[in-house]
Amino acid sequence: MIDRRFVGAALRPYTVTVERERLIRYAAAIGLSAAAFSDLGAARAAGYPDLPLPPALLAGLERDEPGDFLAKMGVRLTDVRHVEQGFTHHAQVHAGDVLTFAPVITDIRVRGPLRFVVRETAVTRAGEPVAELRQVILVPAGDEAFGGEER
Repeated sequence: MIDRRFVGAALRPYTVTVERERLIRYAAAIGLSAAAFSDLGAARAAGYPDLPLPPALLAGLERDEPGDFLAKMGVRLTDVRHVEQGFTHHAQVHAGDVLTFAPVITDIRVRGPLRFVVRETAVTRAGEPVAELRQVILVPAGDEAFGGEER
């Protein structure tokens, strides 16, 4: 069941290769009209080695969805809500980069009948920091959210 003993739990790291076509689709979907986000020649002319990744897309590359770690805590996924997301960026990412995501449960806060689970993910490229991602998930207390009595 969900409790503070999960704080500090490191989830399995994984790698993602940034795909050029995904960057092009994302840029179009959010209305980035600058050619550097969709045309390799324009990106190189702007000084990039390949298409640059819009920073918010890092969250979209996170493969380890909240359900993976919440299910291990005994939480029913139909009862959770996404509350907050944040990013700290250290380096520009480009198409072709291989990124490693290393998520950790950094906090579980209790506010009355609510539990807030905080997951922070370090993103690196060849061992160098690229970004830190932060996500807060709301888990309501109660038998239906926890699949039984909460501890």
